[in-house]
Amino acid sequence: MTYLSPLIDALQEASDPKDALQMRQYMMDRFEFYGIRMKHRREICRLFVKENGLPEFSDLEEVVKECFIAPQRELHYFGQELPVKFKRQWDEDIINLFEWTILNRSWWDSVDFIATNLVGEYFKLFPQHSVEITTLWINQDNFWLQRAAILFQLLYKEETDVDLLFSHILKHTNQKEFFIRKAIGWALRDLSKTMPDKVIKFVAENEMQPLSKKEALRKIRTV
Repeated sequence: MTYLSPLIDALQEASDPKDALQMRQYMMDRFEFYGIRMKHRREICRLFVKENGLPEFSDLEEVVKECFIAPQRELHYFGQELPVKFKRQWDEDIINLFEWTILNRSWWDSVDFIATNLVGEYFKLFPQHSVEITTLWINQDNFWLQRAAILFQLLYKEETDVDLLFSHILKHTNQKEFFIRKAIGWALRDLSKTMPDKVIKFVAENEMQPLSKKEALRKIRTV
């Protein structure tokens, strides 16, 4: 798509082969990189949007998917951050795009951003879909969808649907996958900031992997 051409040119011009190699190694050789640090990358993207504007909302899906199809991780980041700028225009069907981004170029850095900043915000706008969709995800044979279903409420604080979170966690307390064990602990640890008694009670009454339990109780000083 010609819309992205100036951004690709700017990222290419700012590329740093040495940093690109380090970033690729940090991500276990899963992605190519231009080698641009986050602060610089976001400034490049900000200037690109300032000079070129945003695409039409009707073209958002195409632009996001083109970003994710590209090999460089910096373009994936732009693709996952772009929908935030259209939040006022989100409709109920945009969750399909968010699910697609979870399932493509999947790794913890993208899935965690999408879960909290896209999926989490979507369900604030359309709470009537949260149980149905995240229950579908938690039952899928894909641990990235499972992780998103567990983590999407991370920024909800007192508004967290505790029953839904606990229900999702209980389906995977014996999960051996690191990213699920870590997600369970992270979600419970975050909840402990506002509802420590509920977390203590939940951990005491349910068996879970040691990593999940350790992370869940890490911020609770009374335990």
